[in-house]
Amino acid sequence: MVLTLLKAKPERKLAKQICKVVLDHFEKQYSKELGDAWNTVRDILTSPSCWQYAVLLNRFNYPFELEKDLHLKGYHSLFQGSLPYYPKSMKCYLSRTPHRMPSERHQIGNLKKYYLLNAASLLPVLALELRDGEKVLDLCAAPGGKSLALLQCAYPGYLHCNEYDSLRLRWLRQTLESFIPQPLVNVIKVSELDGREMGDAQPETFDKVLVDAPCSNDRSWLFSSDSQKAACRISQRRNLPLLQIELLRSAIKALRPGGLLVYSTCTLSKAENQDVISEVLNSYSDIMPVDIKEMARTCSQDFTFAPTGQECGLLVIPDKGKAWGPMYVAKLKKSWTT
Repeated sequence: MVLTLLKAKPERKLAKQICKVVLDHFEKQYSKELGDAWNTVRDILTSPSCWQYAVLLNRFNYPFELEKDLHLKGYHSLFQGSLPYYPKSMKCYLSRTPHRMPSERHQIGNLKKYYLLNAASLLPVLALELRDGEKVLDLCAAPGGKSLALLQCAYPGYLHCNEYDSLRLRWLRQTLESFIPQPLVNVIKVSELDGREMGDAQPETFDKVLVDAPCSNDRSWLFSSDSQKAACRISQRRNLPLLQIELLRSAIKALRPGGLLVYSTCTLSKAENQDVISEVLNSYSDIMPVDIKEMARTCSQDFTFAPTGQECGLLVIPDKGKAWGPMYVAKLKKSWTT
């Protein structure tokens, strides 16, 4: 099936092709896990013309004129202050229609004014409840959107952005350079460690840890251009939960007692989401689930959630007019007594 691309692109490109190998695999798995909701989710995921893009404004080079323009175009601000810990400094605008603004070009020495993203990817950032002066670890940080969003929320005392993949690391560095002023870059450390080793390298160091784990990225996998590579990805998919659990174990080691940890993925897969969190909760006596159902209640006008069976876990599923996600978010706390 051939799909039309978003019309905001100035040059007409060939439409993306859906990868049948991946779609067939998702069909089997997600029709079981999501039931009837899968039909709508599949329709959105396979139709890029329905996808929506949120506009995160950069507080370090604030675009007042753009903000006025977004209001005139009918954009509204995310959450509109309804979350008790929603920081006033974070400004993100959504449109109900699938309009996409052009991305800004990277120019050395010039800070970009906005970042385009899937609005659901801000939920893990907000769940961390970042405060000024805290030590924060973004364990799998590339391409840098969540690191950037964290810095829109508060001024951390220290932000450690880690990325194991060297190509993605370059992308992360460019994102930070494009959006963050030099004085603040000085409190950010960028490293290329295997995330599974971070806990041993920096035990009980961080107040907050974000594990935005490598996962089966449902949106991009559906458009794999090479069906052999896609088949290989599908067969390797069963190994991902083990990696995700190992990353979480490392993150728990790096977290100080009393600290908060947020785990997120951009897949619908129960094996990579709820099952990973259940395994961790069953393995640690000092790791407690944190109830985030209130977040789902306050965000329901902008996002559609599927039941997860967990008080500490939310799953955003793409829906008509709310084409955000997939995004799974789980919130955990390390107790003071071990």
